[in-house]
This record gives sequence, C-alpha cells and structure tokens, in this order.
Amino acid sequence: MTEPMDLIRPRRPERRIVLEAKGRPVAIDASRTALVVVDMQNDFLSDDGWFAARGIDGSWAKALCPVIDRATALARREGLPVIWVNWGTRPDLLEIHPSHRRKARPSSGDPGYEQRVRNGRGPVLERGSWGAAIVPELTVADTDLQVEKHRYTGFFDNELDSVLRNLDVTTLLVAGINLDRCVLATVMDACHAGYDAVLLADATGTHAPAFCAEAALVLIEQVFGFVSSSAALAAAFAAADPPPSPRDGGAAV
Repeated sequence: MTEPMDLIRPRRPERRIVLEAKGRPVAIDASRTALVVVDMQNDFLSDDGWFAARGIDGSWAKALCPVIDRATALARREGLPVIWVNWGTRPDLLEIHPSHRRKARPSSGDPGYEQRVRNGRGPVLERGSWGAAIVPELTVADTDLQVEKHRYTGFFDNELDSVLRNLDVTTLLVAGINLDRCVLATVMDACHAGYDAVLLADATGTHAPAFCAEAALVLIEQVFGFVSSSAALAAAFAAADPPPSPRDGGAAV
C-alpha cells in the first residue's frame, strides 16, 4: 500500500482560562488564542511622525506602551502568538482609493499618504519606512509576527486571516490604537470572520473625543466581542494551570 499523504493537523490540548470582562466573565482556550496589537507605529506616536505634523498629540498613545509591553511579554511567556498589525502602503498607493486618501488629508496643508512629513523621514506609512515601523518604546521579539494592512481593519486584502487559521487560532486579544477606528474595525471584522474577539481596554485608546471611545466600547461589548483588560488577562493566567510541555502531551503548531 502506498504511504498516505498525512493531512492530519496536530491540535494542542485545551487550556481553559477565565477572564473578568464587562458584563460577565469569559472563558477562552489559551492554546488557540493570539494577541493582536494594532498600529503602534512611529507615524502615529512619534513627535516626528505624521500625526504630530497634523497637530495631533501622541503622548497619550506612548503612555500605552508599558501596558502593551507587559501584555506582549505575558503572551510570549504563556505561548500565545503575538501579531503586530500595522499600516504599510505601496509606494505608488495604488491600493488606496481616492476618497480614502482624501479622508487622510482633512485640509490642503496637512501631509497625506503620498507626502513626506516635515522631518524628511519618508512618505507617510509607506511599507518599510521609518513612519511605518513599530515605535522603539515597544519590544518586538524575533518570534513575533507582523502583518501589513492598508485599511482601517486588519483583515482586508491581506494574509491575517490565513495566518490565524494556520496557527489554529480562534480567539483574538486586541490592543493598540485608535480604538474607534482601526481597533474597532479589526474587532468587527474578526467577529465577521468567525473569531471571538476580546478587547484589552487598558491597552487601547484614541485621540478622538471621549464619546467616540465610549461608543466603540459599547459596540464591542454589546455586538462584536468582549471588553476585558490586560490586568484581567494576567490574573487569569496566574489562576490557571501552566501550559503543558511537549513531553506532557502538548503539541507544537
């Protein structure tokens, strides 16, 4: 008999943890969970970046970096994939339609996607540029994954969904900026694609008025996912059994 082509994919043992969340606790399988961090990039946070050139203060976002760093360190320690989802446009911007370009440049004096900010560091959010890089205040490990996007959502016209499915991920922990824009859009599309999304509310925020953040939190809690925190995640892992080692029956991805 010819040796069969083995299509059986290894599955990791279930690892149940319970997070405190708004409304009621949620139980998730940590062995099928990833941490997704959205848009923590120089052009949004740096004093030399795109938002700063438009007069948008990024200090509030920089204040999130220690919280996100603790969350990513915890995720790595517990065996969760860490995925950085960042803007990264083509140099010719052929993937950005005209109305989207216009929204990114509210007035004629503001730099848009096609322009260099005044510091001369490069075109706004172009893939491979300084502006599209993750801010140096955050730790990025060699084992982390990075996925580029060119819409508010992290799921449109890129490989994020395929990456998650090949990692056997069903639950997303979501952090980053801006809560009412790219984070909300990513949570919504995660829900639409069949993932369970849990927002880490202490690891996200927005420069928009407070009512925008409040509306996003209500929408996520009531419709698209769950609202928890990185502190609740740490407490959930502290109360859970340690992850199984391969010798105890744990399977690699």
